[in-house]
Amino acid sequence: MAGDFFLGGVIDPKTGDRTDAIQEYDPGDLTTHGVIVGMTGSGKTGLGIIYLEEALRAGIPTLILDPKGDMTNLLLTFPDLAPADFQPWIDPGEAKSEGKTAAVLAEEKASLWKNGLAGWDLDGTTIADLRSTADFTIYTPGSTAGVPLNIVGSLDAPAIDWEKDAEAARDEIEGWVSGLLGLIGIDADPISSREHILIANLIERSWRAGNSLDLATLLGQIQRPPIRKLGVFEIDDFFPPKDRKALAMAINGLVASPSFSSWISGEPLDIQSMLWKDDKPQAAIVYLAHLSDDERQFVVTLLLSKMITWMRTQAGTGDLRALVYMDEVYGFVPPTAEPPAKKPILTLLKQARAFGVGVLLSTQNPVDLDYKAMSNAGTWCVGRLQTERDKARILEALQSASGLTDVGELDATISGLDKRQFLLHNTREKEPSIFTTRWALSYLRGPLTKEQIGDLTSYVPSTASTSGPKDDLAGEQTSDASAPELADGTTPVMPTVADSISVYHVDPAAPWVEELGNPDSATYTAGIAARVTVTFDDTPAKLVYTEEYERIFTDLGDRFDPETGVDVDYDDRDFETDPPDGATYRIPEADLNKVTWFRSAQTKLKDALYRSQTITIFKNAKLKLYSRPGESRGDFLKRCDIEAQNRADKAVAAMRDKYDTRFRRAKDVFATAERRVSELEVDVEGSRRLANAYAAESVVGMLFGRKSARRLTTSMRKRQATLSKEQRLLSAQDKAEDKWKVMQELEEKLGKEVAATNDTWEKVALTVEEIEIGLEKTDISVDEFVLVWIPT
Repeated sequence: MAGDFFLGGVIDPKTGDRTDAIQEYDPGDLTTHGVIVGMTGSGKTGLGIIYLEEALRAGIPTLILDPKGDMTNLLLTFPDLAPADFQPWIDPGEAKSEGKTAAVLAEEKASLWKNGLAGWDLDGTTIADLRSTADFTIYTPGSTAGVPLNIVGSLDAPAIDWEKDAEAARDEIEGWVSGLLGLIGIDADPISSREHILIANLIERSWRAGNSLDLATLLGQIQRPPIRKLGVFEIDDFFPPKDRKALAMAINGLVASPSFSSWISGEPLDIQSMLWKDDKPQAAIVYLAHLSDDERQFVVTLLLSKMITWMRTQAGTGDLRALVYMDEVYGFVPPTAEPPAKKPILTLLKQARAFGVGVLLSTQNPVDLDYKAMSNAGTWCVGRLQTERDKARILEALQSASGLTDVGELDATISGLDKRQFLLHNTREKEPSIFTTRWALSYLRGPLTKEQIGDLTSYVPSTASTSGPKDDLAGEQTSDASAPELADGTTPVMPTVADSISVYHVDPAAPWVEELGNPDSATYTAGIAARVTVTFDDTPAKLVYTEEYERIFTDLGDRFDPETGVDVDYDDRDFETDPPDGATYRIPEADLNKVTWFRSAQTKLKDALYRSQTITIFKNAKLKLYSRPGESRGDFLKRCDIEAQNRADKAVAAMRDKYDTRFRRAKDVFATAERRVSELEVDVEGSRRLANAYAAESVVGMLFGRKSARRLTTSMRKRQATLSKEQRLLSAQDKAEDKWKVMQELEEKLGKEVAATNDTWEKVALTVEEIEIGLEKTDISVDEFVLVWIPT
């Protein structure tokens, strides 16, 4: 445990004289926090510096909030106590008013400081020890006069257990958001302000995922939140896109201001590194004198919120681990109003004790201090007060803090205090004491200007270790999420897109990404994903054919070029609604924030398709056949051949029907002739037998003498009759043969006509031509036209 603080010498309350007793103070008592109260000129600033010197001499790091600029005097420590060391810091106005040169006044100041320290058994060696024990840094948020502090440029995710420390993180988020909104003139209530609720939710969502943010990324998320609902309402109902855009524009206006650049550059706002470097305690002086009231609120709120988050990662202790000092608390913890910084201050006063963090507040008007803050303070250093009202307020606070019932003696004591004399009331001591402050090791020159701070210190980016004492390593906060240097023409904020246009990020795992970009890249290029339906129709062909195109268009210029499209087979799984962490965006030439650009692009796409898109089909005019889209010439010829064969078969069938009557008639005639031949053959055969019989009988009669002329005549007649019949038979046979030839000729003629018909239709089947079918503008439907960010 560090030794007691050496604050000064004890005053005898009865005589008002300084005694030989030393006023010591147990630094552990500061874990119950303290308040320094005194009017202007009472010496309260000197007492504050003495507290800080003692803390640093004891190896206790300090975070010093300096609204007036007096705490910069901690760097005016001169071990040699030489006039030359004092001279650069001599106030020319003071020298002039005293009628002295700066050199003469510097000699006097050096002598004054040397003698003053000697009166307390202190000297240059003590100053040298202080300088070797601790390092001193003046941080100047919003300025490069000292060490610039990156207040709003980075939102590093804290290394905390969200199950245990969600409240601390939310307090930090609340402070940051309240401060930021205050800078753009929005007095945001964390409970009812939709601006505050949205931004706080976005930050918590990223932090819970272990992702750090920067202001640019946050602006992008405000416009297109990666969340669907806030509470029970859809995000667009709770906070419409138009209003979110207005909020983003207001914040962007702040960011775009040239004077704001220093707020997002410099040392990261990391409490561990501000308190410790290379195992050496730091005096981290945050200079606020150059800032407006709203800017001061923002810085103090964020710093103390970060301190709360840091302290909750520390192991518990009863010793003083770190000291937070605020030189003038006026306006930060008022009794009625609720400025952003008030909550983290009250939180520290209530909770910091368990983690060994002390808070020491200084003010010249106790009426402006919230009674809750007063009731949590265990140490009171009360100097000269300006009004009875101030004294009454202090006595009321002391009574509330320690349970005192008789405050009359304290009233009298306070009234009798002289310059640099203080009533020390410590709730851990039996009774209050009166002391006068020792001589400060630092030259109390008064507030320094930004220019003087620039002379006093130069900014060198820190590369030192921030480990701190080994028992504090549990609380070290580091972030690997440092933002990479951006390439020219890129931005970490997704460019604004017209409200009515859907926006997606292409999943690097999409199978077609390599055709267009680099799936391993974190830089995204704007493209258009278009899904278009075209319908080819032709009445003669009885064709209604629909095609769907899916194309990605890149190189989005001021004028949309429909010829840059690449056909891809995408679906909804290839697109993600949430922007990937760490994404940067190439700034497109296209004016994507105007819906007219998208309308014009759709019109140009339709025009291009109207001019260029056709399908080719085959046509057989004589068969009145048309091919189907995608049908090959060979397949179409097969269809034509089948159709021609069918047509030929029908023609042949008609021919056969026509020849059938003639065939039947010829066949009937032939059959009749055949029957006549058969009949005549039978008749001729009978006549022959009869004639032969008569002839034989005549011969026998002649041989045997029985011949008669009559029989011979009869035989001759029979013979003549047979010959006549034979003649008729021959005629009938010739006629039948003629009828057969007629039938043969009909068959031959039919065969020739059938062959000719088949040959004709075979030729018809081969008569094929190509025709093109185009589009009407009404045949084109743009079903999807969305902006996609493609990793390239």
